Amino acid sequence: MEKLLKIAVQKSGRLQDNSLKLLKECGLSFNNGKNQLKTQAFNFPAEIYFLRDDDIPQYVEDRVADIGIVGENVVVEKEKNIEIVERLGFAKCRLSLAVPKADTYEGVSSLEGKNIATSYPNIIKKFLDERGVKVGIHEISGSVEIAPSIGLGAAICDIVSTGSTLLSNGLREVETVMTSEAVIVASPDIEEEKAALMNKLLFRIQSVKKAQNNKYMLLNAPNSAVDSIVKMLPGMKSPTVLPLGTEGWSSIHTVVDENDFWDRIDQLKELGAQGILVVPIEKMIL
Repeated sequence: MEKLLKIAVQKSGRLQDNSLKLLKECGLSFNNGKNQLKTQAFNFPAEIYFLRDDDIPQYVEDRVADIGIVGENVVVEKEKNIEIVERLGFAKCRLSLAVPKADTYEGVSSLEGKNIATSYPNIIKKFLDERGVKVGIHEISGSVEIAPSIGLGAAICDIVSTGSTLLSNGLREVETVMTSEAVIVASPDIEEEKAALMNKLLFRIQSVKKAQNNKYMLLNAPNSAVDSIVKMLPGMKSPTVLPLGTEGWSSIHTVVDENDFWDRIDQLKELGAQGILVVPIEKMIL
């Protein structure tokens, strides 16, 4: 019987959407209907489980799932015997301390002896212990922002993306405890056949990630400027230069980081570059 790589993803929310989008960009084809708890890929030996994000580290540790896509903050909080094998670059956020806007805050020592409401008791306890600050911790599973207004805590520790939820609840962010993004986790004891499948998937993921910030650029330039442009432009090896039908002109093709392109556009125009096209890259194999 063919071995299947069992992949755990969050069963709802933005992290699920981005996780499934990534898997599909890696060429996996599957159905994921509403309220579906698992599905199998048609064209890759993989089975996808839809789970609560808090449960994914435990499922991977127990090897019910071989790998999981989950927020790094959940991995750190759950303290399971798993390891991060790939950082994915999406679902970026931070875990922060926040206090009522009217309260005076002069550093973490201001919290000594006070109560903090959070869904991340292990992370915040370690953070404050390292700074010699002793607090009481109220662990709550949701609506953390309301805690100070109902007397559950003098401060909160919660996930922050834009900070708008804190502001709407009369709070202000005062400390970043950790930054987080989506990661792939696996058991350090993953069996050999499953590890081989995981590595195939990781190769595809890395190819998709490399393509995201890179663009394929084409431009026309007078031959007198070709050497200067080639020296200026990065590339996987070096730009490709092709003669145009118009005498004295060439077409230059290369792959550039989008940020590098904007830094160089004025120089390219000064050197006489014309007809500059910047095209998205779907996959990038190096």
